[in-house]
Amino acid sequence: MVAAVPTVTVGGFSVSAADRQTAATMMIRAASERAGAGRPLYFTSINGEVIARARVEPDIETLFSAADQILADGQPLVLASRWLCRDRLPERVATTDLFHDVARLAEQTGTTFYMLGADEEENPKAVAAVRAAYPKLRLVGHSHGFLKGAALEEKVDEINRLAPDILWLGLGVPLEQRFVRTFSNRLGNVGVIKTSGGLFNFLSGKNSRAPSWMQKAGFEWLWRLLLEPRRLFWRYLTTNPRALYAILRYSE
Repeated sequence: MVAAVPTVTVGGFSVSAADRQTAATMMIRAASERAGAGRPLYFTSINGEVIARARVEPDIETLFSAADQILADGQPLVLASRWLCRDRLPERVATTDLFHDVARLAEQTGTTFYMLGADEEENPKAVAAVRAAYPKLRLVGHSHGFLKGAALEEKVDEINRLAPDILWLGLGVPLEQRFVRTFSNRLGNVGVIKTSGGLFNFLSGKNSRAPSWMQKAGFEWLWRLLLEPRRLFWRYLTTNPRALYAILRYSE
């Protein structure tokens, strides 16, 4: 079971009102208690893009609502909760920050990790960076996420045999959520699956974080747009207004 944490409804999703340290501690505890219980716990995160897509893609809402815990990986959600909700989200729990919080605790507790995601070039770079930063961390395995058919089936079985306490799953939305739906019943030896989006590309150094002032102001999306305008301009043009409407309409 996930420890009892108050939730806040933002954009139609029930989001855990946990700060980073609480979220990290819960992951460590849940992973140790859950392994071998039949299926792993499923932790995920939402931001404005997810909220926007859920309004027009019913499968997105279904995939995220099935999670055992949803964290707020977007400062606009935190800011909106201060004005629109009965309770506030204490802070943004970005997966790119949470990973390091959990890794530091895992070094102390012996909690094991498996890192599945990114491409064949970035995955080993991310793993090397993690091993350098956390030499006492028990990283039992890793793989890129571009697997299909028999190779994917074999990888799922391998992960279950290795029995990591936490599986960090970086396939992007909605592939990682669909992975959980399809394979979680075959991963009974895993404690927690944490969907991670583009985490590995940040760990490897391929992508860079926005300056802290932009993160706190809720403008990290603008930083990403400046870095990748051709890929992200149309996405943000369509999702940002939809997300704003959903947050205003479906928060309490």
